[in-house]
Amino acid sequence: MHKPDDQNAPNGGTGTNAEETTISFSLGLADFLAANDISIGFTSYQTGRLYLVGRGPDGKLAVHEALYPQAMGVTANENRIYLGTLTQIVRLENVLAPEQLANDVHDKVYVPRNMQTTGNVDIHELGIREDGQIIFTNTLHNCLSIPSVTHSFKPIWKPEFISALATEDRCHLNGFAMVDGQAKYASAVSQSDQKDGWRDRRHDGGVIIDIETNTILADGLSMPHSPRFHVGRVWLLNSGTGELGWLHPTDHAFTPVAFCPGFLRGLEFHNDHAFVTLSKPRHGHFEGLALDKKLEQADTAAWCGIQILSLSTGEVAQWLRFDGPITELFDICVLPGVRNPITLGPQSNEIRDFITIEQPNW
Repeated sequence: MHKPDDQNAPNGGTGTNAEETTISFSLGLADFLAANDISIGFTSYQTGRLYLVGRGPDGKLAVHEALYPQAMGVTANENRIYLGTLTQIVRLENVLAPEQLANDVHDKVYVPRNMQTTGNVDIHELGIREDGQIIFTNTLHNCLSIPSVTHSFKPIWKPEFISALATEDRCHLNGFAMVDGQAKYASAVSQSDQKDGWRDRRHDGGVIIDIETNTILADGLSMPHSPRFHVGRVWLLNSGTGELGWLHPTDHAFTPVAFCPGFLRGLEFHNDHAFVTLSKPRHGHFEGLALDKKLEQADTAAWCGIQILSLSTGEVAQWLRFDGPITELFDICVLPGVRNPITLGPQSNEIRDFITIEQPNW
């Protein structure tokens, strides 16, 4: 497996071209996962991959990847992962029984069992409602949607400032927070009602919207992403400034907790830690923001990877970093009670002969 800390190790097959990609990670990452009894899943739409990170029987970090075109939003429950891709929402099921292992090392094998085709509606984040229904951010149409049996999607909510359902990204609605099994807060880069209008408001046009009341909870944000509700607070990534923070309960002002050296998208919590994904600025989209100056002041360059942050101190507890052609990640999820997961990509050679049979009733 890859060597820890600053000793980069090649990861064959991860590169998007002839240039080799390396993964480096903090010395204590594997022990951290073990101590918290978790694994991590995260996505890169740039390379079209779902990554699963756990630890092997030897206690060393184990990284597994599978190809999914434009892998974006990812969310999970006890035995299932949902993944948003270029044109589909994929349901991956763990096919192993409790205490069963695959190849004597893997305690979860996630296999794609259903692919709901939406078309390219620019799926961003996913959530699982209390009734088990999947909900997703339909960024191209500025709304939250659920899958439809007969159509590409069924819209269930749009911001009040969006005048009509149209196939044009007007406000860049990109994420939402679930509270008590329902979508409660949404993030958008602006309140624009014109095609691509959000691009001119990247610096300070961002908003958090209360979905239930259809009111603006907070504004003046810079490209906010991934609102989440955790321990009584509304958290979010103020991506244009590279900061993780929360909204003050009275005036809803953004309160930074930590600065991360990258463009942030993807946020998950486990106990007293936040898990975030970092990307390098993309020409014409993520550059020219306050993040650039903050990186300069910190005398550091943006990097691509994940950071695990202490909520009490804001300090980085653990990290994993990509160097090479991979420059952007998207979403992240935590898999509680999972040690060493793998997944089979829908186009992989392995899935052709990986047959499992549900126990018959006879």
